[in-house]
Amino acid sequence: MPPIQAFIFDSDGTLVDSEVPSMDVIYEQALSQGVRFTREEAHRVFRGLRMAEVIAWVSARMPQVPDDFAEVFARTVRSAQAERFHRGLGTIRGARELLGQLTVPFCVATNGPREKVELTLGLTGLLPCFGDRIFSAYEVGSFKPDPGLFLHAARVLGVAPQHCAVVEDSEPGIRAGLAAGMRVFSLFPADQLAPELQAQVVSIRDLTEIPWRGPGT
Repeated sequence: MPPIQAFIFDSDGTLVDSEVPSMDVIYEQALSQGVRFTREEAHRVFRGLRMAEVIAWVSARMPQVPDDFAEVFARTVRSAQAERFHRGLGTIRGARELLGQLTVPFCVATNGPREKVELTLGLTGLLPCFGDRIFSAYEVGSFKPDPGLFLHAARVLGVAPQHCAVVEDSEPGIRAGLAAGMRVFSLFPADQLAPELQAQVVSIRDLTEIPWRGPGT
């Protein structure tokens, strides 16, 4: 494999342990709209999706859909997630240590809005590690699984895609990284990953398993 010259991280579930509370809030709000499904299904379906896709999924299963549903649901979910994060939020194991060791450029590239990722990184103390190297799909105009967000991040970092490593916890993010021609480290449960993706990624349990030893890794 080409040497790694830059790292591109997702945030929720990759650096910050915010994926579970995020999905729980969406699940609870969907239940309040009359949608009946399990928490396990919610986590499986919503992981890695942008809010517009979540809203489409929920509204398709609602008995009645108010005209302002999309706007109100998104606003309610974002507010409830922020409140949940303020109760306590941790990092994924090894995140702080890995970011402190990296000697190559690195950034965050997320399907979430900037205010969400800055909140979660700020609450966990990781925000100063990134400076202006935070890329939101809402601003770039390309959402995973499209590779455009990662390719944009690579251009800004000044590193060719084949020399970038993506660290992801969702299938849309994994597909985006592979489509961009990047090496992919996957935190997604290996036994749940689509068979055609399993052989193309490096599965890890947490960030301590990323084999970073310096340039040329």
